[in-house]
Amino acid sequence: MNMNNYNPDVLSCLANLSSDEVFTPPQLVNRILDELPPDIWCDSKARFLDPGCKSGIFLREIAKRLDKGLEQKIKDRKKRLNHIFKNQLYGIAITELTGLLARRSVYCSKTANGKYSVCESFEDPQGNIRFKRIEHSWDNGKCTYCGATQAVYGRGKEMETHAYEFIHTDKPEEIFTMRFDVIVGNPPYQLTVGVQKENYAIALYHLFVQQAKKLNPRYISMIIPARWYAGGRGLDSFRAEMLADTRIRKIVDYPNATDCFPGVDISGGVCYFLWDRDNRGECEVITNQGADKVTSMTRPLLEKGCETFIRFNEAISILRKVNEESGERFDTLVSPQTPFGIVSSFKEYKRTPFKGSVKIHTVDGVGHVDKLNILRNEQWIKPWKVFIAKSYGERGPYPYLFLAKPFIGVPNSCCTQTYLVIGPFSNESIAKNVVSYIKTRFFRFLIMLKKNTQDAMRGTYAFVPIQNFNEPWNDEKLYKKYRLTKAEVAFIESMVRPVEPNND
Repeated sequence: MNMNNYNPDVLSCLANLSSDEVFTPPQLVNRILDELPPDIWCDSKARFLDPGCKSGIFLREIAKRLDKGLEQKIKDRKKRLNHIFKNQLYGIAITELTGLLARRSVYCSKTANGKYSVCESFEDPQGNIRFKRIEHSWDNGKCTYCGATQAVYGRGKEMETHAYEFIHTDKPEEIFTMRFDVIVGNPPYQLTVGVQKENYAIALYHLFVQQAKKLNPRYISMIIPARWYAGGRGLDSFRAEMLADTRIRKIVDYPNATDCFPGVDISGGVCYFLWDRDNRGECEVITNQGADKVTSMTRPLLEKGCETFIRFNEAISILRKVNEESGERFDTLVSPQTPFGIVSSFKEYKRTPFKGSVKIHTVDGVGHVDKLNILRNEQWIKPWKVFIAKSYGERGPYPYLFLAKPFIGVPNSCCTQTYLVIGPFSNESIAKNVVSYIKTRFFRFLIMLKKNTQDAMRGTYAFVPIQNFNEPWNDEKLYKKYRLTKAEVAFIESMVRPVEPNND
């Protein structure tokens, strides 16, 4: 490459504002736009909206495609560009700063009617990329639209409110007073609300998807976090809505978000989807685990008996075999969070036992506590049980463990919120056999299908069948019981790392 002629795309070099508001690389934008039907670029009447404009990259790349696609319909290039920018491209900036940046990217001028703007048809400096400062609508200290807390976002005019216009209205159709054919973008993902813990945040991206559907365009395509597949605070109704929507014709999934956004860590990965208003059916699911491992399968978004989305295509046949057998699932043995009513920050325990004390497992190790500190589930203190950490995470390439190591809870023991309780059981032998099952790759693989974040609460165990715990378990017995093929076993073992002997 001749470096003297090197002219990089500045929008591929932008640092992200935060992990909540991520700039989209141009190459990724074009992969998303490739999902739209090719004839849309030859339609001079099609209107496009980016409701969460940051860099303007989506509108810029759409403009390029329309410029080429409309060459035969509008031969004069100046007229063609004026038509495209004035009549076809629209954006709603998320902040005043991103509004300026988006206009500079799209119109080549921070003001749409400026001297150097590539569009000569605008009289307003904002053009079709608007930013309007919006205030939250407070009710009992929370915004009725997005859930932001008044204590954090009840700000003066000198600071951004982060009350995004597109989702802070009951009538999004009145923002531009027109219908749109395509709504695309990379919306803000979440909003830190500053309660319970410093990084506590609420999801926002699903609100942009739901609001876009209200406008009833022909197509919607957005890139969003993938944690909605199986979890996410406040996302239950959104998940149910998405998985029942047969207009979602394609999901392109990235379990590792860095494959889309280099250097950005988004727990659970990301995905983009194509929603087609006039075309219903099963969904094509494309899973990307690096450039050399891409799978595609057309299937229902919701498998029979499931309430969550199975992201890995190779897992479908395995789960179907497991589900052929009826019976209780392992989540019925797992406690809710904070099983004994003792929070993780609890420190009122002693290192050595004392009369009437109960052994307690904490984040800092083992201690001994007065029984009066145990606020619930006293019936679990005396029996045998199994403890397991409620959170466990890994980064990097597969295979993962997916769960922390389980350990036996002896009689007269309890734990803080750091752990969950599995059981209780009548004797030590059964508890040991349960531990042997939890340590199998088969068990952890079924956990993987539900686990998109570090947390592994009770619901994460819902796919795991209960076994006969009068005997120990290993993978060979389980693979044989569920008639797994060599390819299915190979996939499990490519995803799940064995528990090392020193993890006992």
